[in-house]
Amino acid sequence: MHSKKKIIGNGIFLMAVFALTMHGVFHGEDLGAMMDAIREVNAGMLIPGVALVLFFIWGESIILWYMMTSFGIRLKKRICFLFSSVGFFFSCITPSASGGQPMQIYYMKKEKIPIPVATVILMIVTITYKLVLVVIGAGVLLFGGGFKDRYLGEILPVFYLGVLLNVFCVTFMTVLVFHPVLAERILTWGMRCLEKMRFLRHKEERGRKLQKAMEVYRETAAYLEKHRKVLLWVILITFVQRFALFGVTWIVYLAFGLSGANAWDVVMLQAVISVSVDMLPLPGGMGISEALFLRIFPGIFQGMLLPGMVVSRGLGYYSQLLISAVFTIVAQFYYSLRRK
Repeated sequence: MHSKKKIIGNGIFLMAVFALTMHGVFHGEDLGAMMDAIREVNAGMLIPGVALVLFFIWGESIILWYMMTSFGIRLKKRICFLFSSVGFFFSCITPSASGGQPMQIYYMKKEKIPIPVATVILMIVTITYKLVLVVIGAGVLLFGGGFKDRYLGEILPVFYLGVLLNVFCVTFMTVLVFHPVLAERILTWGMRCLEKMRFLRHKEERGRKLQKAMEVYRETAAYLEKHRKVLLWVILITFVQRFALFGVTWIVYLAFGLSGANAWDVVMLQAVISVSVDMLPLPGGMGISEALFLRIFPGIFQGMLLPGMVVSRGLGYYSQLLISAVFTIVAQFYYSLRRK
């Protein structure tokens, strides 16, 4: 019952954010002219963009398959692709992408993958996923002086916040993994403070859940200690995977027949948007991603700014949502039929 209420609540929240996004983006705009511009797009040029989205989803499935193999778990790559699709679908529709990993664990249980193993694997995927954004953010801050001045003037506060939140997240998770005793003391102390201030009720069950969670972090640390080569490959694949998705915007730029912009600048601007919105509690960064695109891409998309944003966002987010939704349905049918 509680789960159904949560699903309904997430659905209502998603639709509300979508409606507000549509209103904020298109209010007062000439929609007829925008649609005319979109119709002029070279549709054949967008096919590589769809391929990049598929590669992005497939990239995580290879990471899952590779790490499970290191645990001695033999799965077909297509099953890992279903796990990856499920994760991306529920991440796209839940605030802060909070629903992806629980649903992946749910489907992994159907393959008799132990929950601690699944949790450790997904923990490492999360850390490396955030780590890529931290490296990008740090790179722009340290070496992108001219780039920042030229493109990011209006959105620097949001970008700084995004970098800070991602650094905090990666640092916090790294402390949890490599210093579990210290992390447990800090979390226990924090929980007791919240209970004393009456923000939380005292529950023994909460303490047991904390102990169980810390055991997962200990197992993650032990895994990383034994499989450093695996971790390096995972980081490398994650970099390629992430930049494949950022490259979708460059494909859209070419599909509009535009020229003169630097491919690296376009890809990095899309990366900046991802860094800025990744930790915000909005499904898929909906609303803020569109707003940031319209702030930093005027000099690149010029008169095609709004149509460019619609097509770029449509490919980079909504096609990802659609593709992952289709394979999530496939996963549900597959396991339902197999159970019968």
